[in-house]
Amino acid sequence: QVQLVESGGGLVQPGGSLRLSCVASGNIVSVNEMGWYRQAPGKQRTMVAAISSDGTANYADSVKGRFTISRDNAKNTVSLQMNSLKPEDTAVYYCNAIVITTDYRGGDYWGQGTQVTVSS
Repeated sequence: QVQLVESGGGLVQPGGSLRLSCVASGNIVSVNEMGWYRQAPGKQRTMVAAISSDGTANYADSVKGRFTISRDNAKNTVSLQMNSLKPEDTAVYYCNAIVITTDYRGGDYWGQGTQVTVSS
């Protein structure tokens, strides 16, 4: 019913920048919170940044001051601008959205993930 499609991952040198984008589509009435999570090999998936429909953003301590999350409510998109990247930012990044669908049920949806590798 709802699909999240991410784009923008890749390989970047330490200190570099990447921008991730995600678009939600399908039987959507409204999108509540949207966010980005990441999972490194052998580790649990953790929240990187999240943003509510009114634009209130929250960040993991490890990315504060380096990453910026934004969204376009009209297009059901969320983006993550990542600056000053570090090798420890290497992970698969997943888009997440809390969506109300046309049957007026709430659901927690995930994208397929996009790889971000920070290495020289």
